[in-house]
Amino acid sequence: MPPSAHAGPPNLTVAAEKAALRAALAAARSQAFAADPQAGERLLLANPPPAGTVVSGYVRFRSEIDPGPLMARLAAAGCVLSLPRTPAARAPGGLTFHRWAPGEPLETSAFGVREPSADAPVLEPDTLLVPLLGFDRAGGRLGYGAGHYDRTLARLRARKPVTAIGLAYACQEVPLVPTAPTDQRLDGVLTPDGYIPTPG
Repeated sequence: MPPSAHAGPPNLTVAAEKAALRAALAAARSQAFAADPQAGERLLLANPPPAGTVVSGYVRFRSEIDPGPLMARLAAAGCVLSLPRTPAARAPGGLTFHRWAPGEPLETSAFGVREPSADAPVLEPDTLLVPLLGFDRAGGRLGYGAGHYDRTLARLRARKPVTAIGLAYACQEVPLVPTAPTDQRLDGVLTPDGYIPTPG
């Protein structure tokens, strides 16, 4: 059974609900990763973006499902890859994305995350592969609490249509992610079991 989004007392604030849910889902994801560390090999998009689409991915951190094999396939199909750089503080615009290709060097950020060089060309993605702790079928996403992807998606969606696809193990699904007005929804979630379209 997936963890419940409303397991605590009904008077919990959204922030407190999220904190409790993060702990449960972090443990569930860690167990899933330990049991199946190569699950990222099975992440397949039946309808991948067309050649020339700028796709942002990420470098797996801790027990996140590995997007590397999927990104390599997208690059081979002609997509242009980028990776995010995390701002030092909660920058209003969120993340920046820099062009990257498989095999190119990365550097370690202050947060311990592998990122492209700040000197790499800045790109604006059309499709974003998004890490997460939890998701629901309405497009709700539970992140890590800093709000980087929420601010980033708000900025990008104000400029043009973009597609945000969460990558996760199936065990990271919950009935309902507690959300705040600033939370940005996903357009779909990709797990090793298949693609789950959401209302976005």
